[in-house]
Amino acid sequence: MKVLYTAHASATGGREGHGATSDGKVDVVLSTPRELGGNGGPGTNPEQLFATGYSACFLGAFKFAAGQEKIKVPEDAKVSAAVGIGPRDDGKGFGLTVELTIDVPGLARGTVEDLVKKADIICPYSHSIRGNVDVKLTVA
Repeated sequence: MKVLYTAHASATGGREGHGATSDGKVDVVLSTPRELGGNGGPGTNPEQLFATGYSACFLGAFKFAAGQEKIKVPEDAKVSAAVGIGPRDDGKGFGLTVELTIDVPGLARGTVEDLVKKADIICPYSHSIRGNVDVKLTVA
């Protein structure tokens, strides 16, 4: 694979710490949700960051797939991600679940469903976690 871009980020303090990108464009305080035993502080968490990144990436892949077919995607198209975390069934750690809800007003449902299938193949997030994370794709 020819790498076109590399993001650089680091974190200190784990889930109760701080994370930032090397260019300063992302700079966040991290807090553990109460559901995971934390104090539910004002910071974000890795699952929220993953949900944000995956939803943006999937919408980009959707737009790319639509562009290949000369289909205009409305400006108000939206992908929402729900990322869950919990103990794995093997008892050896934690795992994730993902549900992406794709809402594209103005396009026929069949067209959106077809583009979602193509976006799921194109999207590097989908590709990276395929077979490791339970992902549900829902057309709104």
